[in-house]
Amino acid sequence: MPNSIASLITKDVHEASRCAAPQRTVTVRTEKILSPFDGSVVGEMPISAAGDIQAAIHRAERAYEVLRKLPRFVRADILQRAAELLKRDRDEFARTIAAEAGKPLYDARGEVARGIFNLTNAANEARRFGGEEVPLDVDAGVFEYQTTDSEGRAIELAKIDHETLARMRRRIGIARRFPIGPILAISPFNFPLNLVLHKVAPAIAVGNSVVLKPAPQTPLTSLLLKRVFDEAGLPEGALEICHCAIPDAEAMVRDDRFAMVSFTGSARVGWHIKDIAGRKKVALELGGNGMCIVAEDADLDLAAQRCVRGGVVYGGQYCIGVQRILAHESVIEAFERKLLEHVRACRVGDPLSEGVDVGPVIDEASAIRIQRWVDEAVAEGAQLLTGGYREGAVVQPTVLAHTRPGMKVEDEEVFGPVLTLNSYKTFEEAIQRAADSRYGLQGGIFTNDLRRGFQALEDWDVGGLMINDVSIYRIDNMPFGGWKQSGFGREGTRYAMEEMSDIKLLVVNYA
Repeated sequence: MPNSIASLITKDVHEASRCAAPQRTVTVRTEKILSPFDGSVVGEMPISAAGDIQAAIHRAERAYEVLRKLPRFVRADILQRAAELLKRDRDEFARTIAAEAGKPLYDARGEVARGIFNLTNAANEARRFGGEEVPLDVDAGVFEYQTTDSEGRAIELAKIDHETLARMRRRIGIARRFPIGPILAISPFNFPLNLVLHKVAPAIAVGNSVVLKPAPQTPLTSLLLKRVFDEAGLPEGALEICHCAIPDAEAMVRDDRFAMVSFTGSARVGWHIKDIAGRKKVALELGGNGMCIVAEDADLDLAAQRCVRGGVVYGGQYCIGVQRILAHESVIEAFERKLLEHVRACRVGDPLSEGVDVGPVIDEASAIRIQRWVDEAVAEGAQLLTGGYREGAVVQPTVLAHTRPGMKVEDEEVFGPVLTLNSYKTFEEAIQRAADSRYGLQGGIFTNDLRRGFQALEDWDVGGLMINDVSIYRIDNMPFGGWKQSGFGREGTRYAMEEMSDIKLLVVNYA
């Protein structure tokens, strides 16, 4: 789109930004980003100091004043062009994700595919997102009370015929959605492209600028994404990236120039952000310890295959990954055999090697913690069925049986390739145990009795419930978010656009 309206606007914003700040020579500090698999250097990331952050926020404020007034088609065209450029550069993105995040190539490619869809969907939503008519003539008593005749006298509906009523003045309400201002987006390491786009794409679609603070372990993908948006014609300042220290990030959270903070990460950090954010909007997508229930009528082959995929893919580092499994007592032996067969078939190793299913977790400290939690569970009476050890940051896919509430592997978010397997007698018992968690992100039930799905949705407080699939299932236009300590607010393109906008009501009194 080099000759489009968006490109001309971008050129104007570039020139205005250059005029606004004096030119000076600065030394840019960088940080080496290391592979979690072997510690090799993947690349170097510029570090944003306090002054850099202030300049970035200033540029984002200026860009917001342009972006918010652009026609919908301009924002949509930018997003669509970004999708096309991402498709062009998909191999570079996939290999960068695999290298800096330790994500196997198969899943890194899948993340890029989701990112392309995310951008395309945001482009489509940008064209139709706006608001709705609010009907104001829905109640006779209120209409009679608030309406007068041509001479300003109160009316009596009982004395007015239809023709007269049709000619009378009436009111219409139009509720329009408007962007709210610069967004501070704080993203996690496990999806350095797609979870960034879950914040950036809807913000741009609705007309907000974004200052992105990427995860410290995986910021290089964000630089590639910035390059894509620049080439797509996004106005300068509409996407700023700040790779910075925690105190600087906290200062941004407190900064009243941001209209909203959108955070994805751990519950501990998320709730701290909410505490210090002040009066601005906050959206939190936090942790979970996903449960899947396997009923006596379930397809056990499907359930076993999906539970392993949902539990150990990318080293189990999914907030909606499968962590706890309950199988009915009549099928648990058969299900356990199938589950272990699939777990043991997983290829573990270098994420940049084709065919690898499970690579490292994000760092060795995380691997040590996961190993410790497994060892603690075994010491407290759990049975180790497979796995249970690590090599550096690579944790072997692990299955534990006879776990119970009170163990960390049951109560906390493991964020590693660890599954717990237990039996249940009644479906009501299974739902009660599934719901007995401070988290409520997503869950899954394998059954051919659809009534159980509706029953579970009543009693199990989760943001999403999958029938005949696992908690990890997500398509990026779905409403996505948690209950309880899993956060609040919703992502998914249109739902995030609603979070990042607000309503202004226009009422017109016409004849």
